[in-house]
Amino acid sequence: MNDIPTAPLPSRLMAWAGGASYFLAVGLLIGGTPQASGTVHGLGALLAATLLVGVLRRAPLLALALALLGSSVVLAGAPADPSDAYRSLFLAYLSADLFLGFVVATRARRASVLAAAGSFLVQFLMIGGFTHGSDMIGNVVITVLAMAAACTAGQLSRERRQHAVALRTQEVSEAVVAERLRIARELHDMVAHSIGIIAIQAGVGSRVIRTHPEEAREALCAIEVTSREALSGLRRTLVALRQADPDAGASGRAPLAPSPGLADLERLAAATADAGVRVELRRSGQQRPLPADIDLAAYRIVQEALTNVVRHAGTGGCRVTVDYGDEELSVEIVDEGRGGAGGDVAHGFGIVGMRERVALLHGRFTAGARPGGGFRVAARLPLPEPVGVTVEAR
Repeated sequence: MNDIPTAPLPSRLMAWAGGASYFLAVGLLIGGTPQASGTVHGLGALLAATLLVGVLRRAPLLALALALLGSSVVLAGAPADPSDAYRSLFLAYLSADLFLGFVVATRARRASVLAAAGSFLVQFLMIGGFTHGSDMIGNVVITVLAMAAACTAGQLSRERRQHAVALRTQEVSEAVVAERLRIARELHDMVAHSIGIIAIQAGVGSRVIRTHPEEAREALCAIEVTSREALSGLRRTLVALRQADPDAGASGRAPLAPSPGLADLERLAAATADAGVRVELRRSGQQRPLPADIDLAAYRIVQEALTNVVRHAGTGGCRVTVDYGDEELSVEIVDEGRGGAGGDVAHGFGIVGMRERVALLHGRFTAGARPGGGFRVAARLPLPEPVGVTVEAR
């Protein structure tokens, strides 16, 4: 089935009615003004060609052929006046040259070349029939220059349109890549942290299940809670990916839960403590609501850093510091473990993901072993300037 949209019937009727009116106007020019000068006939042919605009939009090659035919008929019916040949020929075929430029701008190269060759052939034959000698050479030069100008304008228009299409395609491609990276970061941060906690708790449970059943039961409970949270996060992500209409929540589907932020650090610290790493959480500065992207990025950085501590540091504690500055938000995670030597913390996706998050927000990020032992992750995220509201007293 052909899915190309067609023009409305009234628009098509008006286009073909304009084509019929064009021939009527050409007939009136020939029969109604037989003694008028060639300039009048050429100008009349130019103005009559405006009736072909509707045909030009739907069939450019047909409109060009009609314009050439009509202009040639008008010139053939005009009185022969060698002194007026320049103006009459130029005016009569000016509309055909403009139509040729439109053909070059909108049609394939082969069709454009054939249209240009046919247009030049028709105009050259008319010039040969109306002028001779030096007048013929002058008219040929003018005709070639006019056609060259029209073709150049059409080619520039085509290249500009193709460039705009290429830019839009590149923007769409970059947006798709950026969205894939964002989804990959979200899934990595969410799954890596949860799986790390589950692995630690499973190891603890397997070691104490015979000697300390209560501790094993607590580990299993922590595994259940963490796995449920991970499944819930994955479900939200998949629903967001499959939901094409942002307003489709009115169709009965449950709304998506809000993204986590720095307000959820206490819950994150408690989950990390269940995995065997005690988190000392410090906050400084004036705590205030943050933009959603900065709030989520800061939370994900802390989450990934704590995951690395649990999996690689081999320590029982770490410190998380969040400083709400006037111009930037500072996040620092410090531990006194192995400094990354016991794992692939410096080569995995976690550090890369944190660095990308900070770079997207035009911040600064550092991660590496501390001189005195342990590992340090620090991020500085610039904050937007607060909007001041002035209230005038009356």
